[in-house]
Amino acid sequence: MNPAVPEDRVVVRAIVSLRLRLLANGLRRSPRRKAVFVLGTVLGLGFALVMAFALSLLHGRQGAGDAAVMLTTGLAIGWAALPLFLFSTDESSDPTRLTMLPLRPKPLLRGTLLASLIGPGPLLALVLLTGAAVAASGGAASLPAALVGVPLTVVAFVALSRAVAAGNARLLSSRRGKDFAVLGGLLFALLVQLGNIASQSVFGRPGEHGALDLTPLRPFAAVLRWVPPISSVDAVRSAGDGSYAAAVLQLALTGGLLFLLLRWWRGSLQQLMVTADASTQITVRSVGRPRGAGLLPGGRTGAVMQRHLRYAWREPRAKAAVFTGIGMTLVFCVLSVVQGWASVYVVAIAGVMLGLQMVNLFGMDGSAFWMVAATLSTRADARAELLGRACAVLSYAVPVSLVVGVGLAAANNDWANLAPALGVTFALLGTGIGLGAVLSVLAPYAMPADSNPMRNAAPGQGGLVLLNGFGSMVGVLLLNLPLSGLLAWLLVSHGPSWTVLAIGPAYGAALAAIGLRIATPRLLRRLPEILGTAVER
Repeated sequence: MNPAVPEDRVVVRAIVSLRLRLLANGLRRSPRRKAVFVLGTVLGLGFALVMAFALSLLHGRQGAGDAAVMLTTGLAIGWAALPLFLFSTDESSDPTRLTMLPLRPKPLLRGTLLASLIGPGPLLALVLLTGAAVAASGGAASLPAALVGVPLTVVAFVALSRAVAAGNARLLSSRRGKDFAVLGGLLFALLVQLGNIASQSVFGRPGEHGALDLTPLRPFAAVLRWVPPISSVDAVRSAGDGSYAAAVLQLALTGGLLFLLLRWWRGSLQQLMVTADASTQITVRSVGRPRGAGLLPGGRTGAVMQRHLRYAWREPRAKAAVFTGIGMTLVFCVLSVVQGWASVYVVAIAGVMLGLQMVNLFGMDGSAFWMVAATLSTRADARAELLGRACAVLSYAVPVSLVVGVGLAAANNDWANLAPALGVTFALLGTGIGLGAVLSVLAPYAMPADSNPMRNAAPGQGGLVLLNGFGSMVGVLLLNLPLSGLLAWLLVSHGPSWTVLAIGPAYGAALAAIGLRIATPRLLRRLPEILGTAVER
């Protein structure tokens, strides 16, 4: 008997037990976390059951198999893409944490695969795929195909997710990987919105006799049904139609993909176990004046701008905040064009979203804020600190607003309203900067200790986050009511006018200056409290 076999079984059993223990211990940390986990699982399972039941109602209708294919495609994309920008939220999926243990790749692969099948994710996928199989079934032969194809697809989903995570483990645990996670999350949100629009255009159109029209899915499903692991679910339809050879081929395609994924996964584990992390190697880099530093003003204001912009480019959470503001602006603009309610005045959203970048200025610094606080001794220091951060926000908010405004004007062929729209946008932006400076001093909140870009506040800070976010947004809109009234009067009486382009930036600059003037003395008085909040973890 091979003496390694019992040892391999022990390793597999230990990894599965570790997965169960991690789940159990995670629920024991706090009653709130247990309640959130149970509630989220119940809601997710309930949603999956409703979706599965809705799919099963399509059984026997034309296009039911196409709907099953499209659902499986969406699940496959989700399982493949989620590790790329949610990797840091699941530490159990990080294989680099096991590199110091004397484990061989083969038992590690088996144990991790079995452990990955434990949890709400595979269960929800199993429920949804079961509903898809019921919808696509068409006869007695569909049952054995479903009994093989559905579990095989779930295992392929898990292997795909873990293989992607293992193949990119070193990248995803680095700073560049977290940057990619931010961009991937924004792209995924945009794709979800586009998918929502597409689904509304497809399912919102009734067919004959008021029935649901699924014919637009046919050309997509005709190609996707041969793409593994989607093919194993469509094998249920093929078997029900009597195409047994096609059903066996579709199952074999998913089996072949699973084999290749396991080989890729094992190779990645082997490389992680024997290859040193390049990020630990010492490299010599030239140190000089940063590019673009000559464009910044001199003195403390320029130094603060440089520091703030460097944070926005290098710190994952700061970058997430900036790109989320820009991404949400672009999402609204794209949706307005696609759905037909586009207007050049949609650019005003850029002023609101980018003005919110002034919220919680000092909480973002974390423990590094004590070095800044040590240099704040006079009102001039405090004013330069706030002014530098405000100018840093303006340095990217203004160009983005101009580009978005010109794009909307070109998309709507409405160049006459571009000037007043930009005037309102700059007024909203300046108001957000002034109000954000005040709230950053009066209501700062602590950031989490980890560098996960998806978490924006430490536990127990929900009230302050709500005050900073929604309070500043509502305050910006209220403070700009006079300018909105002026714009409405000009549009009714004189039509689009360049007057707002001149008044809007001046109005925003005035409110920004007032906000900075209010926040400056309070920054000095509340410096110990702000420092305590910034370093709280």
